[in-house]
Amino acid sequence: MKGYKELKTISRVFHDYGIVLTGRKKFARFDQDLKMDKVFVMGLIFELEYQLQKEIADEHVKEIHAPAQLIELLMN
Repeated sequence: MKGYKELKTISRVFHDYGIVLTGRKKFARFDQDLKMDKVFVMGLIFELEYQLQKEIADEHVKEIHAPAQLIELLMN
């Protein structure tokens, strides 16, 4: 049940940022497809870390290019 609660929180935060997580859209690149500036991507990552009380290592943050990658890091 813990995983469901985390996924619900993740979905809500992405929704607040206007990002749809259905279908192929979860693989859209933040910079190219979603036209998000790096500052907003960092804000999204910070908000997700805060809401889930988790921290992503700095070296992994640089590798995040799509919502699916971010969700995978947060769920592991």
